[in-house]
Amino acid sequence: MDNSIKFLNKTIDIKVDRPLGSKHPKFSEILYPINYGFVPNTLAEDGEEIDAYIVGVDFPVEEFIGNVIAVIIRKNDVENKLVVAPDNTSFTKDEIYKQVLFQERGLMHHG
Repeated sequence: MDNSIKFLNKTIDIKVDRPLGSKHPKFSEILYPINYGFVPNTLAEDGEEIDAYIVGVDFPVEEFIGNVIAVIIRKNDVENKLVVAPDNTSFTKDEIYKQVLFQERGLMHHG
């Protein structure tokens, strides 16, 4: 079972290892337009901690507590991604899609 789904609509703590404006560690042409990190002490299907995008925060952060508003289901990959936002905020599927497209292009279902 996908461990990421159980986090939907829960408040979680994210450790940010790729803050807004940083470069991807393997692909330097990818700049992060949003904060990206992981949920400490979790295990995703790829054997690493569960990853998360943070939407609705327009400045770099090192840590973030927010609500899981969506789970990105990746096609042809075992690992899905959480989408976390500040409490009492909401985003449409299209708004989320546009914010994560820089890294998820061709990897996620959109519908």
